[in-house]
Amino acid sequence: MEQVPISDSKVLLEIVNTKMPFGRYEGTLICDLPESYIVWFKQKGFPKGRLGILLETMYEIELNGLNELLRPLKANFRG
Repeated sequence: MEQVPISDSKVLLEIVNTKMPFGRYEGTLICDLPESYIVWFKQKGFPKGRLGILLETMYEIELNGLNELLRPLKANFRG
C-alpha cells in the first residue's frame, strides 16, 4: 500500500470531507468513524486505493492520539 505521511494536508482534508461509501457506517465521514471500526479494518485489511489510504491514515491518527489535528479542519468544513 502507498505510504502517505500524516502531514500531507490533502489527506487530512480528505479525511474530514470523505464519507464511507459502504458498510455499516455508509455515509459517515471518515473522521467520524468509530475507532473500533477502524481497528477492525486494520485487522482484516484496509481496502485498496484512496479509501484504504484514508482509513489507514485515520488509524494512525487514532493510534497516536493525534485527533486534535483534525479539529480545525472539521470546524472549517462544517462551519
